[in-house]
Amino acid sequence: MNLVDRRFRPPSRRPSMLLAAAAVLALCGLAVHRRSRQAERDFPPLGRFVTVRGVRLHYRDFGGEGPPLVLLHGNGTLAEEFDISGLVALARPRYRVIAFDRPGYGYSERPRGTVWTAQAQAELLHAALGALGILDPVVLGHSAGTQVAIAMGLRHPQSLRALVLASGYYFPTPRLELPFFSAPALPLLGTLMRHTVSPLLGRLMWPLMVRHLFAPSPVPEAFRRRFPVWMALRPSQLQATAAERALMVAGAAALSSGYRGLAVPAVLLSGDGDREVSPGWQTLRLHRRLPDSRLVQVHGAGHMVHHVAPAAVLAAVDAAMEMAGSSVPAVHRASAPRGAGAARAALA
Repeated sequence: MNLVDRRFRPPSRRPSMLLAAAAVLALCGLAVHRRSRQAERDFPPLGRFVTVRGVRLHYRDFGGEGPPLVLLHGNGTLAEEFDISGLVALARPRYRVIAFDRPGYGYSERPRGTVWTAQAQAELLHAALGALGILDPVVLGHSAGTQVAIAMGLRHPQSLRALVLASGYYFPTPRLELPFFSAPALPLLGTLMRHTVSPLLGRLMWPLMVRHLFAPSPVPEAFRRRFPVWMALRPSQLQATAAERALMVAGAAALSSGYRGLAVPAVLLSGDGDREVSPGWQTLRLHRRLPDSRLVQVHGAGHMVHHVAPAAVLAAVDAAMEMAGSSVPAVHRASAPRGAGAARAALA
Protein backbone atom coordinates (compact mmCIF):
# COMPACT_ATOMS: atom_id res chain seq x y z
CA MET A 1 0.00 0.00 0.00
CA ASN A 2 2.82 2.38 0.73
CA LEU A 3 4.26 1.93 -2.77
CA VAL A 4 0.86 2.56 -4.33
CA ASP A 5 0.27 5.60 -2.13
CA ARG A 6 3.63 7.11 -3.07
CA ARG A 7 3.06 6.41 -6.78
CA PHE A 8 -0.29 8.19 -6.93
CA ARG A 9 0.33 10.98 -4.38
CA PRO A 10 -0.45 14.32 -6.03
CA PRO A 11 2.56 16.59 -6.60
CA SER A 12 3.36 19.10 -3.84
CA ARG A 13 2.00 22.60 -4.35
CA ARG A 14 4.63 24.14 -2.09
CA PRO A 15 7.08 25.16 -4.87
CA SER A 16 4.36 26.91 -6.84
CA MET A 17 3.11 28.70 -3.71
CA LEU A 18 6.63 29.88 -2.92
CA LEU A 19 7.05 31.13 -6.47
CA ALA A 20 3.75 32.97 -6.27
CA ALA A 21 4.71 34.57 -2.96
CA ALA A 22 8.07 35.61 -4.39
CA ALA A 23 6.34 37.15 -7.40
CA VAL A 24 3.97 39.11 -5.15
CA LEU A 25 6.86 40.39 -3.04
CA ALA A 26 8.76 41.37 -6.19
CA LEU A 27 5.76 43.36 -7.45
CA CYS A 28 5.39 45.00 -4.04
CA GLY A 29 9.09 45.86 -4.04
CA LEU A 30 8.82 47.41 -7.49
CA ALA A 31 5.81 49.48 -6.46
CA VAL A 32 7.55 50.69 -3.28
CA HIS A 33 10.71 51.62 -5.20
CA ARG A 34 8.74 53.62 -7.75
CA ARG A 35 6.63 55.43 -5.16
CA SER A 36 9.68 56.25 -3.05
CA ARG A 37 11.60 57.69 -5.99
CA GLN A 38 8.54 59.64 -7.09
CA ALA A 39 8.16 61.06 -3.58
CA GLU A 40 11.76 62.32 -3.66
CA ARG A 41 11.18 63.92 -7.08
CA ASP A 42 8.00 65.58 -5.88
CA PHE A 43 9.55 66.68 -2.58
CA PRO A 44 13.24 67.46 -3.12
CA PRO A 45 15.38 68.84 -0.26
CA LEU A 46 14.16 72.32 0.61
CA GLY A 47 16.88 73.16 3.09
CA ARG A 48 20.62 72.89 3.53
CA PHE A 49 23.04 70.19 4.65
CA VAL A 50 25.66 70.07 7.37
CA THR A 51 28.05 67.16 7.91
CA VAL A 52 29.15 66.46 11.48
CA ARG A 53 30.94 63.39 12.76
CA GLY A 54 30.61 61.83 9.33
CA VAL A 55 26.81 62.18 9.26
CA ARG A 56 25.07 64.41 6.71
CA LEU A 57 22.08 66.18 8.24
CA HIS A 58 19.38 68.10 6.41
CA TYR A 59 17.88 71.16 8.07
CA ARG A 60 15.59 74.06 7.23
CA ASP A 61 16.70 77.52 8.30
CA PHE A 62 13.49 79.48 7.94
CA GLY A 63 15.18 82.70 8.97
CA GLY A 64 13.42 85.24 11.09
CA GLU A 65 14.42 87.78 13.68
CA GLY A 66 15.63 87.28 17.21
CA PRO A 67 17.14 84.38 19.16
CA PRO A 68 17.28 80.87 17.68
CA LEU A 69 14.43 78.40 18.09
CA VAL A 70 15.41 74.83 17.15
CA LEU A 71 12.63 72.37 16.28
CA LEU A 72 12.94 68.57 16.63
CA HIS A 73 10.15 66.51 15.10
CA GLY A 74 8.59 63.28 16.34
CA ASN A 75 8.74 59.69 15.16
CA GLY A 76 7.79 58.93 11.56
CA THR A 77 7.73 62.49 10.28
CA LEU A 78 10.23 65.16 9.14
CA ALA A 79 11.20 68.80 9.66
CA GLU A 80 8.75 70.12 7.07
CA GLU A 81 5.86 69.20 9.34
CA PHE A 82 6.55 72.23 11.55
CA ASP A 83 6.05 74.52 8.57
CA ILE A 84 2.84 72.74 7.63
CA SER A 85 1.52 73.23 11.17
CA GLY A 86 1.74 77.03 10.92
CA LEU A 87 4.12 77.26 13.87
CA VAL A 88 7.02 78.49 11.73
CA ALA A 89 4.98 81.37 10.29
CA LEU A 90 3.96 82.43 13.79
CA ALA A 91 7.46 82.18 15.26
CA ARG A 92 9.49 83.89 12.53
CA PRO A 93 8.53 87.46 13.45
CA ARG A 94 10.34 87.06 16.78
CA TYR A 95 12.68 84.02 16.44
CA ARG A 96 15.15 82.60 13.99
CA VAL A 97 13.57 79.20 13.30
CA ILE A 98 15.67 76.13 12.45
CA ALA A 99 14.17 72.65 12.01
CA PHE A 100 16.26 69.48 11.62
CA ASP A 101 15.47 66.20 9.94
CA ARG A 102 16.66 63.89 12.71
CA PRO A 103 18.96 61.00 11.68
CA GLY A 104 17.21 58.71 9.21
CA TYR A 105 14.26 61.04 8.60
CA GLY A 106 13.65 63.24 5.59
CA TYR A 107 17.02 63.72 3.90
CA SER A 108 19.27 63.14 6.91
CA GLU A 109 21.57 60.13 6.99
CA ARG A 110 21.41 57.38 9.63
CA PRO A 111 24.64 55.37 9.34
CA ARG A 112 24.56 51.76 10.38
CA GLY A 113 26.78 50.70 13.23
CA THR A 114 25.36 53.28 15.62
CA VAL A 115 22.42 52.70 17.94
CA TRP A 116 20.60 55.97 17.50
CA THR A 117 19.37 56.50 21.02
CA ALA A 118 18.12 59.88 22.18
CA GLN A 119 21.56 60.47 23.70
CA ALA A 120 23.37 59.66 20.44
CA GLN A 121 21.08 61.97 18.49
CA ALA A 122 21.52 64.70 21.10
CA GLU A 123 25.30 64.57 20.73
CA LEU A 124 25.05 64.73 16.94
CA LEU A 125 22.61 67.64 16.93
CA HIS A 126 24.64 69.50 19.55
CA ALA A 127 27.66 69.19 17.25
CA ALA A 128 25.55 70.37 14.31
CA LEU A 129 24.42 73.46 16.21
CA GLY A 130 28.05 74.23 17.00
CA ALA A 131 29.07 73.79 13.36
CA LEU A 132 26.30 76.17 12.27
CA GLY A 133 27.15 78.75 14.92
CA ILE A 134 23.73 78.50 16.55
CA LEU A 135 24.25 79.64 20.14
CA ASP A 136 21.97 79.48 23.17
CA PRO A 137 18.79 78.29 21.44
CA VAL A 138 15.41 77.38 22.80
CA VAL A 139 14.96 73.74 21.74
CA LEU A 140 11.43 72.53 21.09
CA GLY A 141 10.87 68.80 20.77
CA HIS A 142 7.62 67.12 19.81
CA SER A 143 6.73 63.52 20.71
CA ALA A 144 9.87 61.37 20.28
CA GLY A 145 11.80 64.59 19.69
CA THR A 146 11.26 65.45 23.36
CA GLN A 147 13.59 62.63 24.43
CA VAL A 148 16.32 64.06 22.20
CA ALA A 149 15.70 67.57 23.53
CA ILE A 150 15.89 66.37 27.15
CA ALA A 151 19.09 64.46 26.42
CA MET A 152 20.59 67.67 25.01
CA GLY A 153 19.54 69.53 28.15
CA LEU A 154 21.03 66.90 30.45
CA ARG A 155 24.33 66.65 28.58
CA HIS A 156 24.86 70.26 27.46
CA PRO A 157 22.85 72.55 29.74
CA GLN A 158 25.28 75.40 29.22
CA SER A 159 24.56 75.38 25.47
CA LEU A 160 20.76 75.72 25.67
CA ARG A 161 18.59 78.61 26.78
CA ALA A 162 15.45 76.57 27.55
CA LEU A 163 13.40 73.55 26.51
CA VAL A 164 9.84 73.30 25.23
CA LEU A 165 8.56 69.71 25.36
CA ALA A 166 5.31 68.89 23.57
CA SER A 167 3.36 65.61 23.73
CA GLY A 168 6.32 63.64 25.05
CA TYR A 169 6.78 60.09 26.29
CA TYR A 170 8.96 60.38 29.40
CA PHE A 171 8.34 57.33 31.59
CA PRO A 172 8.25 53.64 30.61
CA THR A 173 4.80 52.08 30.29
CA PRO A 174 3.55 48.91 28.57
CA ARG A 175 3.10 49.50 24.83
CA LEU A 176 1.31 46.55 23.24
CA GLU A 177 1.74 47.91 19.71
CA LEU A 178 5.54 47.97 19.81
CA PRO A 179 6.20 44.45 18.40
CA PHE A 180 4.07 45.22 15.33
CA PHE A 181 5.49 48.68 14.62
CA SER A 182 9.07 47.68 15.46
CA ALA A 183 9.19 44.67 13.12
CA PRO A 184 10.59 46.59 10.09
CA ALA A 185 13.75 47.30 12.11
CA LEU A 186 14.59 43.58 12.45
CA PRO A 187 17.61 42.22 10.52
CA LEU A 188 16.83 40.33 7.30
CA LEU A 189 13.07 39.96 7.80
CA GLY A 190 12.67 43.65 8.60
CA THR A 191 14.71 44.58 5.53
CA LEU A 192 12.40 42.48 3.35
CA MET A 193 9.31 43.96 5.01
CA ARG A 194 10.24 47.61 4.63
CA HIS A 195 11.17 47.18 0.97
CA THR A 196 7.96 45.32 0.10
CA VAL A 197 4.82 45.05 2.23
CA SER A 198 5.37 47.50 5.11
CA PRO A 199 5.12 50.73 3.04
CA LEU A 200 1.98 49.48 1.32
CA LEU A 201 0.37 48.45 4.59
CA GLY A 202 1.43 51.77 6.05
CA ARG A 203 -0.29 53.63 3.22
CA LEU A 204 -3.50 51.67 3.79
CA MET A 205 -3.37 52.40 7.52
CA TRP A 206 -2.31 56.04 7.11
CA PRO A 207 -5.76 57.70 7.40
CA LEU A 208 -6.55 55.74 10.56
CA MET A 209 -3.18 56.50 12.16
CA VAL A 210 -3.43 60.20 11.38
CA ARG A 211 -6.95 60.47 12.79
CA HIS A 212 -5.69 58.76 15.95
CA LEU A 213 -2.84 61.24 16.35
CA PHE A 214 -5.02 64.32 15.84
CA ALA A 215 -8.09 63.13 17.77
CA PRO A 216 -10.20 64.57 19.27
CA SER A 217 -9.53 67.37 16.77
CA PRO A 218 -10.14 66.84 13.05
CA VAL A 219 -7.13 66.46 10.78
CA PRO A 220 -6.30 69.95 9.41
CA GLU A 221 -6.68 70.45 5.68
CA ALA A 222 -3.11 71.78 5.45
CA PHE A 223 -1.77 68.49 6.79
CA ARG A 224 -3.93 66.42 4.44
CA ARG A 225 -2.86 68.47 1.46
CA ARG A 226 0.81 69.18 2.13
CA PHE A 227 2.31 66.35 4.18
CA PRO A 228 4.47 64.14 1.88
CA VAL A 229 3.09 60.75 2.94
CA TRP A 230 5.37 58.62 0.77
CA MET A 231 8.45 60.41 2.07
CA ALA A 232 7.53 58.98 5.49
CA LEU A 233 6.93 55.51 4.01
CA ARG A 234 10.23 55.09 2.17
CA PRO A 235 12.20 52.02 3.34
CA SER A 236 15.01 54.16 4.76
CA GLN A 237 12.67 56.22 6.92
CA LEU A 238 10.63 53.18 7.96
CA GLN A 239 13.83 51.68 9.35
CA ALA A 240 14.42 54.79 11.48
CA THR A 241 10.78 54.90 12.56
CA ALA A 242 10.69 51.23 13.56
CA ALA A 243 14.05 51.36 15.34
CA GLU A 244 12.94 54.38 17.33
CA ARG A 245 9.74 52.60 18.30
CA ALA A 246 11.76 49.63 19.49
CA LEU A 247 13.86 51.92 21.73
CA MET A 248 10.91 53.93 23.01
CA VAL A 249 10.36 52.30 26.40
CA ALA A 250 14.02 51.65 27.17
CA GLY A 251 14.88 55.20 26.11
CA ALA A 252 12.39 56.70 28.53
CA ALA A 253 13.68 54.45 31.32
CA ALA A 254 17.28 55.49 30.65
CA LEU A 255 16.47 59.21 30.72
CA SER A 256 14.04 59.25 33.63
CA SER A 257 16.67 58.71 36.32
CA GLY A 258 18.28 62.05 35.43
CA TYR A 259 15.22 64.28 35.23
CA ARG A 260 15.67 65.84 38.67
CA GLY A 261 19.12 67.00 37.64
CA LEU A 262 17.96 68.90 34.55
CA ALA A 263 19.41 72.39 34.89
CA VAL A 264 17.58 73.92 31.91
CA PRO A 265 14.17 75.57 32.40
CA ALA A 266 11.40 73.72 30.59
CA VAL A 267 7.82 74.34 29.52
CA LEU A 268 5.79 71.15 29.09
CA LEU A 269 2.81 71.01 26.74
CA SER A 270 0.17 68.37 26.25
CA GLY A 271 -3.23 68.14 24.65
CA ASP A 272 -5.82 67.00 27.17
CA GLY A 273 -7.25 64.62 24.56
CA ASP A 274 -3.95 62.95 23.60
CA ARG A 275 -4.60 59.27 22.75
CA GLU A 276 -0.99 58.42 21.87
CA VAL A 277 0.51 59.17 25.30
CA SER A 278 -1.30 59.75 28.56
CA PRO A 279 -0.89 63.43 29.51
CA GLY A 280 -1.55 62.69 33.18
CA TRP A 281 0.92 59.85 33.41
CA GLN A 282 3.59 61.45 31.23
CA THR A 283 3.53 65.25 31.14
CA LEU A 284 2.05 65.95 34.58
CA ARG A 285 4.41 63.44 36.18
CA LEU A 286 7.42 65.03 34.48
CA HIS A 287 6.29 68.48 35.62
CA ARG A 288 6.32 67.22 39.21
CA ARG A 289 9.76 65.71 38.70
CA LEU A 290 11.48 68.72 37.11
CA PRO A 291 12.59 71.44 39.52
CA ASP A 292 12.26 74.30 37.01
CA SER A 293 9.25 73.67 34.78
CA ARG A 294 5.85 75.00 33.84
CA LEU A 295 2.90 73.02 32.56
CA VAL A 296 0.65 73.99 29.65
CA GLN A 297 -2.45 71.94 28.96
CA VAL A 298 -4.15 72.63 25.64
CA HIS A 299 -7.84 71.90 25.85
CA GLY A 300 -9.38 70.17 22.86
CA ALA A 301 -6.07 69.06 21.38
CA GLY A 302 -4.61 65.61 20.86
CA HIS A 303 -1.06 64.46 20.22
CA MET A 304 -0.42 66.91 17.35
CA VAL A 305 -0.81 69.94 19.59
CA HIS A 306 1.39 72.20 17.42
CA HIS A 307 -1.03 71.79 14.50
CA VAL A 308 -4.17 72.35 16.54
CA ALA A 309 -2.88 75.24 18.66
CA PRO A 310 0.33 76.73 17.21
CA ALA A 311 -0.33 80.01 19.00
CA ALA A 312 -0.35 78.20 22.34
CA VAL A 313 2.92 76.50 21.45
CA LEU A 314 4.50 79.85 20.56
CA ALA A 315 3.27 81.25 23.87
CA ALA A 316 5.05 78.35 25.57
CA VAL A 317 8.26 79.30 23.76
CA ASP A 318 7.86 82.87 25.01
CA ALA A 319 7.30 81.54 28.54
CA ALA A 320 10.47 79.44 28.27
CA MET A 321 12.40 82.57 27.31
CA GLU A 322 11.11 84.37 30.39
CA MET A 323 11.98 81.43 32.62
CA ALA A 324 15.53 81.58 31.27
CA GLY A 325 15.76 85.24 32.25
CA SER A 326 15.53 86.50 28.67
CA SER A 327 13.08 89.07 27.44
CA VAL A 328 10.56 87.90 24.87
CA PRO A 329 11.57 89.29 21.48
CA ALA A 330 9.42 92.03 20.04
CA VAL A 331 7.41 91.22 16.95
CA HIS A 332 9.31 92.68 14.01
CA ARG A 333 6.54 92.44 11.42
CA ALA A 334 2.87 91.64 11.38
CA SER A 335 1.86 88.01 11.26
CA ALA A 336 -1.68 86.71 11.61
CA PRO A 337 -2.00 83.57 13.75
CA ARG A 338 -3.11 80.54 11.79
CA GLY A 339 -4.69 77.32 12.91
CA ALA A 340 -5.23 78.23 16.54
CA GLY A 341 -8.78 76.94 16.32
CA ALA A 342 -10.81 76.87 19.50
CA ALA A 343 -8.06 75.40 21.64
CA ARG A 344 -7.27 77.11 24.93
CA ALA A 345 -4.09 76.81 26.95
CA ALA A 346 -3.91 76.75 30.72
CA LEU A 347 -0.53 77.65 32.24
CA ALA A 348 0.38 76.16 35.59
